[in-house]
Amino acid sequence: MEDHKPTSFTFEIDNFLEKEAVISSSTFSSGGCQWYAIVYPKGNGIEDHLALYLRVANSGSLQLGWKRQAKFSFALLNQSGNEFYKSTELCPVFCAQVPGWGFAKTLTLKKLQEKWFLEKNELIVKVQVQLIEVVNEAEVTGNETMDVGGFQVLYSQVIQVSRIFSRHPDIALNFRPKSQLVKTTYMNLLLKLIEKLEKPPHSFSETELSNIRTELVDLTDIGFKLDWLKKKLDEITLERKKTADASRIQELEQHNKNLKTELNMEKIKSAASAAKVLSLEQTVSTLKTKLNKKPKLSPNNSPANLATFFSRLSQKLKIKSLLCN
Repeated sequence: MEDHKPTSFTFEIDNFLEKEAVISSSTFSSGGCQWYAIVYPKGNGIEDHLALYLRVANSGSLQLGWKRQAKFSFALLNQSGNEFYKSTELCPVFCAQVPGWGFAKTLTLKKLQEKWFLEKNELIVKVQVQLIEVVNEAEVTGNETMDVGGFQVLYSQVIQVSRIFSRHPDIALNFRPKSQLVKTTYMNLLLKLIEKLEKPPHSFSETELSNIRTELVDLTDIGFKLDWLKKKLDEITLERKKTADASRIQELEQHNKNLKTELNMEKIKSAASAAKVLSLEQTVSTLKTKLNKKPKLSPNNSPANLATFFSRLSQKLKIKSLLCN
């Protein structure tokens, strides 16, 4: 294999502290490939840190199966040419599916704002690249894997796993299993768990959250450091509780509203019944007044018969009054 020499490329960024958007360098050649560097002035995923990446140029035109393994590192210099930051050296495989690698967490933005680092608000970025291995186009089955952080993962998973290791570099420092098959199995379980936690909080049931918490404990026990994932699960659990409580309060308010409506209807019925009773009582009073006028009695209108009539009428009124109440 041809021994490719390291290539250094330097570019300057003026008025760095005022930059907001992503900054791309011009392309440069190393090991027969075209590359360019990307700088995120305000961070990429980790907002308080400068982010630096190396990408293959024209990656959209790469054929499946195209692969290049390359060592690279970044250095930051001030206007005087003094180096004040040097990244670790990475040696990943660049391919059509994963054309870029880099560092999401370098210097903090607060550190960069110190006067000695940015003379006259200018930042100089230096990237060094050395091609290690060339793999030409080959038949692709879809089951090809790549090593990311010591785990063999499918090409389709490389970007996601790379982001995990970039944002949480100590995630697998204490991972105990050594078998690559076992490591791959647990990484797949972790990716599925992360996918589950992407759902809206209100869509989870109590049983689902309990099962997810159990899975999280199992992955932690095997050696993954997942404090960040536990924090997310706690936030989802709290948010779901708030949503459930709000829904319960709304149900109670609606129930209370329905009870008030029923009560008002019963009051209206009671008022109507009371009015009817009052009308009947007035009728009885009128009849009693007429009786007191002592009209000429007929055989069917004797005092005894009238007394019996009024007694029965009063009983009926009492019964109706009780029913209305």
